[in-house]
Amino acid sequence: MRSGSDSRGAAAADRLQTIAVASGKGGVGKSTVSLNLALSLQRSQRRVMLMDADLGLANIDVLLGLQPTRTMRQVLDGECSLAEAVTRGPDGLMVLPAASGDAGMAALGAAQRGELIRGCSEIRDPVDHLIVDVPAGISPDVMSFSRAAQHVVVVVCDEPASLTDAYGLIKVLRQTQRVQRFRILANRTRTAAHGRQLFRRLAIVADRFLDVSLDYLGAIPEDPRLQQAVQQQRAVVEAAPGSPSARAFGELADRVGRWAPARRPSGHTEFFLDRLVKASGADRELAA
Repeated sequence: MRSGSDSRGAAAADRLQTIAVASGKGGVGKSTVSLNLALSLQRSQRRVMLMDADLGLANIDVLLGLQPTRTMRQVLDGECSLAEAVTRGPDGLMVLPAASGDAGMAALGAAQRGELIRGCSEIRDPVDHLIVDVPAGISPDVMSFSRAAQHVVVVVCDEPASLTDAYGLIKVLRQTQRVQRFRILANRTRTAAHGRQLFRRLAIVADRFLDVSLDYLGAIPEDPRLQQAVQQQRAVVEAAPGSPSARAFGELADRVGRWAPARRPSGHTEFFLDRLVKASGADRELAA
């Protein structure tokens, strides 16, 4: 029989969700989505970590007005652990910052990316959701960090290049990383119907040519208050909680919070793999 502390540890692992937020091209609002989703989840009594996985051109710290003293550059240089690089944002949000303007960080090898992914197991603070803001496009960083997550959210907007590049991203992740399920979030939409229309345009082509499952995650409306919050280096859910975009992020967090957790490790390198193994072991013990 497990002790009470072991049971609580397994329960915490069982709740863990790791989510990569990606986009086919830059400029669609991916980082803003990552930030506001993370903070909305944090405000709904969940424990959230936001990882800036755009390792050489980081901007999460800029969007939040933070000035971290340690980043993942110091982690790889052996100056600190990944846990020591975590800084606190609004409402206690845990932020794992990367470097900006660092060509070396933008060209990491597979072993170094794996070191960062495995290093998350050093972080002993309870985490319910890890939001990973991956770079735009199809770089090796995108491939590694997306495969290491349980869920992949692809952000699109109403631009031909956004939809074309999102299709290309999904195709590459399917063919090279065997990711089969994707959640599609429409950003900067005029209406709810507009968001669903963008999703259908992407889904029709994907259904025809790719063996993937696309789920519509919802839409974030075009909102001047969101841009104002960016200029203020704040999340819109903090700066203007009653605005249309902030309300949409709250609804998005509610949907994400209802996702069923992964029941067992997938067999490859994953974020917080030790906790997923613990949860899987608890499931087997209960079934015995």
